Order: sequence, then C-alpha cells, then structure tokens
Amino acid sequence: MQSAFYVSLSAQMSVDKRLETLANNIANAMTPGYRAEGVSFQQVVSDTDTAKVAYVSAGKNFISRAVGELTRTGDPYDIGIVGNGFFAIRTPDGIAYTRDGRMRMTETGNLQTVAGFPILDAGNSAITLDPNAGPPMISRDGMITQNGQQISAVGLFMIDETADLKRGPNASLIPSRPATAVFDFVRNGVQQGFIEGSNVNPIHEMAKLIATSRAFDSVSSMNDMLDSSQREAIRTLGGA
Repeated sequence: MQSAFYVSLSAQMSVDKRLETLANNIANAMTPGYRAEGVSFQQVVSDTDTAKVAYVSAGKNFISRAVGELTRTGDPYDIGIVGNGFFAIRTPDGIAYTRDGRMRMTETGNLQTVAGFPILDAGNSAITLDPNAGPPMISRDGMITQNGQQISAVGLFMIDETADLKRGPNASLIPSRPATAVFDFVRNGVQQGFIEGSNVNPIHEMAKLIATSRAFDSVSSMNDMLDSSQREAIRTLGGA
C-alpha cells in the first residue's frame, strides 16, 4: 500500500513539472526569439533499459531548436535569421546565443540588444558603429555598412546538436559546448528589417495544457482513493 502512495506522488510531481513547462511556453508565445521547452522520455527509457523502475519519471527537459516565423518590420535595427544560426551576445554570465534580433545603437555607437547586451561579431568582439552615420545596412552575411563604408559584421553561430542547453537572458541559450562561427551563407544568413517570433505553437500548447491538467486531476483522485482505502484498512484491522 505504501509503495502505491510513492508511485502516485512521483506521478503528481512529474505532471506538475510538465504543467509548469507548458505554462511558461504559453506565457512566452509572443516573445521574439523564444525557444519552446519540452519533456522527452526517450532518454529516460534508454537509461533504465532492463533495470526495474518503481516510480514515475519526470522526464528529461529539452529546448526546441525549431525556427520561428519571420515578420517584416522594416526597422533597420531588426534582423532575422534565415536557417539555424544564432546571434552571440555578451551577458553577465558570459557569451549566450539568441535569435532575438531586435537591436539598438547607443549614443556612443555600441550595437546592443533591446535589453542592453552587446552584440558580437564572428570573433566574439563587441560591435561599434558610427553614431553620426545613420542607420546601418546589413547584408545576408551580416556585413554592416554605413555611408557605403564597411564597419563590422554581425556574427552568426551554430550550436552543436549534441550540446545541452540552458536558458540565459534576452531569450538566449547557453550551450554546454562552444558554438562555431558560420562562414557559409548559402543556407544560413541574416535578413534585415525582420524579427523572428517564438517557436511556440499556442494552440498545441493549450491542448497539451488541458490534457496535462486532466492527468493531474486523475492522479489527485488516485491519491484520495489510496488514502480512503488505507483508512478503511486501519479501521477494519483495528476492529473499529
């Protein structure tokens, strides 16, 4: 009887974790460059293999790398990514990678994200423009020109498919392995005047949230049933 309670509790914790993940995805459905989070059980099954499993697994969280939809804004300080690359930004925790291409130029010419993090070139150096030369022109390979003069280039980076990802600021990701600069701009590149939305599908996430909420209710009902059965057993064995 006691083991059933532990299994039920582990199931409740697993479903609660899933609910939190779905709620966070839905809350960021309109956040530019946001990458959705999911839960995979494939690795869990592989790890347990023939071992006996007594409790419900919470699964292994992963961050989706699916691309979001590009939307035209016409703003010269908005840049979207064509392909699977990422922009590099410098944060207090080190270099992070994002697909949120909303930029701004400070009075001193520093090119930053809207959150104030420096945007880096392919050599991981901060980009500085001429603050008196007007809005930049940015080509597919990230090259920045002002008044016909090449100033710098926005870096585009690839993250290893096997790297683990954790979240950073500005809808960014911090990989467990260093990213590599992109130099082939046939399949990947930059598109000025566009921003990329999140890769969250709100309708799918809402459907998952409803199904997961029902699963949570079912587990809670099972807990109540187990508790009632235990009380009945105690009364019977105690001669009450």
